[in-house]
Amino acid sequence: MVRGRQEARRPHGELVADVLAVLWASAEPMTAQEVKGALRQDLARTTVATILARLHEKGTLDRTRPGRSFAYAPVADAAGLAAGRMRRELEKEPQRDLVLKRFVSSLSADDEDVLRSLLIAAENEPLPASEESAEDPVEDPAGAEEG
Repeated sequence: MVRGRQEARRPHGELVADVLAVLWASAEPMTAQEVKGALRQDLARTTVATILARLHEKGTLDRTRPGRSFAYAPVADAAGLAAGRMRRELEKEPQRDLVLKRFVSSLSADDEDVLRSLLIAAENEPLPASEESAEDPVEDPAGAEEG
């Protein structure tokens, strides 16, 4: 009997991915019971509640309490979560330049082109006013140089 259960187990992370997909598809935060119903799988509500609580602890989900139960909503879309994972991995490494070099060298030509165009676009974007004033000293519009 145990053997049959092991064969029926889903791959690691599949249920989490299914839960996140349900939340991304929803316009509103959802309770564990609502997520369980949307999954249309034979799961205990406590299983779904545990997944939601763990994702909240990791910072993947926001949690509110509109009634008796917590309701959860994703803090980012799938691309945002992947980017966050990439950033956290990079932050762990003391030789960031080497990690980035190895990453870039493993990209396909198409991905290199996309990355290059994104970097150029980011370089040409004006900074928001709050960041601009923090990085650049205020210049005298009349001209600071006197001769």
